[in-house]
Amino acid sequence: MKKFALTATFSFCVSMSMSAQAGSGYYLVSIYENEGEKTIDFKSWSSFPENRATSTVPELGISYMPNKTWYTEVYASWAKRGASSLANSAWTWQNDFLLTHGQYPVDLALHTSLNKNTDSSRGLDFEFGPAMQTEFGRVQVNTNVFLERTYRTTPASRMQMKYQWQGKYRLRSELEFGLHGFGELGDWDNWSARARQSHRAGPMISGNVRLGNTPDSKQAIKYEASYVVGKLNTRHAGVFSMRLQYAF
Repeated sequence: MKKFALTATFSFCVSMSMSAQAGSGYYLVSIYENEGEKTIDFKSWSSFPENRATSTVPELGISYMPNKTWYTEVYASWAKRGASSLANSAWTWQNDFLLTHGQYPVDLALHTSLNKNTDSSRGLDFEFGPAMQTEFGRVQVNTNVFLERTYRTTPASRMQMKYQWQGKYRLRSELEFGLHGFGELGDWDNWSARARQSHRAGPMISGNVRLGNTPDSKQAIKYEASYVVGKLNTRHAGVFSMRLQYAF
């Protein structure tokens, strides 16, 4: 059965404030059909906007895939801006469902994410949408479209639309490289003017290093890193992100 990877990084960056809801604007989150696999997951991103202080958000979580269809993860996020100290900014519960398993040319999954901000004025963020993948030999292509809404005490925000894409060449399991991009378009039914949209793209690298001595061992170190440039909340910025997972 074909292994399915889902590019879904979750939660939308609607401001340059230190919110952990920026996942899907910063990360390529890969989900494989690895029933029974658990991971300890560390992620961190840093943005370098023009004429603004650097923002950094590390995240730490645990994930589990109890069957070949359902992936679930809980993680905490911290944030700092400039010389400020790290502070807890959010808790996130992510659930993804693989709807196909290699029987069609394009695989499909449904992504959902519930994000609880520690800032009570921001309330809850809920994100959902389809993630699609196809392959051409050693080239893997992912395209995802997500909708997100923030529920404050009053008022609730409008539904926002964002996207992410990736094309990578799988040289071998330990080394994959390519390009990916992220963007935020505004209201789902009435996109913002081009000048107010955000679009970023750049190179990425990833890999999977097996640790066990047997072919069926689930122990591995998975890594990802990327640097994208473009608009982030209408400001030009560069963003470095990295992810390191211990799978067992």
